[in-house]
Amino acid sequence: MVLQSQRQLDEILSGELLKEYKTVHAMIKIYCAKHHGVLHGLCEECAELSEYAKTKLDRCVFGQNKPTCNRCPVHCYRPKPKETMRAVMRFSGPRMLFKHPLLAIRHLRHEKKGVPEVPKQNVSNRHLRKQAKSEKQ
Repeated sequence: MVLQSQRQLDEILSGELLKEYKTVHAMIKIYCAKHHGVLHGLCEECAELSEYAKTKLDRCVFGQNKPTCNRCPVHCYRPKPKETMRAVMRFSGPRMLFKHPLLAIRHLRHEKKGVPEVPKQNVSNRHLRKQAKSEKQ
């Protein structure tokens, strides 16, 4: 089952977006373990948040050039998931250095990158994936 979900994830996200998702998912797992007592996997609420994050990454207008969310000029999260994600990041951020040091360092380096201008249109991962699929047919 883990292999199947990883394969499905790789079909949806790739490159920088996949790395970003892995970082966010790791943060959610740390938060869920401490706040909801789930040792393996995620509780329903955290699984929904992880899925929401994946959808938002897939539809990000910056595509592969996406800045970190806290530096992004486009705020795409709805208010409730945004507050939940803030709480997750506040709690898990410092703990990431111990649990997932490579993801944490990569995320900190990524935060230092400049923020690109908002693209005109049609550069989201979802749009490019659908375009490539239609070209194959």
